Amino acid sequence: MRLRNVKNKELIMDSSPFLIRDPENYKGKWCDYFSNQHPIYIEIGMGKGKFIIENALKHPDINYIGIEKYDSVIAKALLKVASPLPNLCMIRGDAHAIDLFFDHEIDHIYLNFSDPWPKNRHHNRRLSSKIFLEKYDSIFRDRKEIEMRTDNRDLFAFSLVSFSQYGYQLDEVSLDLHQDNLPDITTEYEDRFSFSNCPIYYVKCSKL
Repeated sequence: MRLRNVKNKELIMDSSPFLIRDPENYKGKWCDYFSNQHPIYIEIGMGKGKFIIENALKHPDINYIGIEKYDSVIAKALLKVASPLPNLCMIRGDAHAIDLFFDHEIDHIYLNFSDPWPKNRHHNRRLSSKIFLEKYDSIFRDRKEIEMRTDNRDLFAFSLVSFSQYGYQLDEVSLDLHQDNLPDITTEYEDRFSFSNCPIYYVKCSKL
């Protein structure tokens, strides 16, 4: 993926009150950070932030944390936050370190248009692979809930099998989300693909 550089991205990141640069310091203490006991939802690979920002605006009784590993992308997301949002913050970090950021305090995970890693030798890098599902075990508070959207059919099929084999129940499955039930909040990536009439695959799964 080729990323466009964002001018003054370091300045944007340094000056934003929404960016957490040392998430390890809040491990096990995110309720203290938000100063409440509300549920915590995270989006791993939040892109330019449209989805998580709109969710935070719509649901003030839920705390949202967006995670993104690319500086230029997270800088664009930070610029989109136009009003105070006490229930939102962002982490510049990699999904491989997710278990270093949280400790049994997350209620819901969004995986929106994750990298499909198409080569067979890279399947373990998929965010729905067993390696990551094991990491998620250590960050979920109690009931485990994952929502996934993708335009990649192979990744979707892989994920359904991976979730099922790991003990997740497939609560909702759609082979064309925008035909079955148009979501009220979408991602930038999703808007582009649905506008081109490409199907969006969706699954919501849970595990006790």
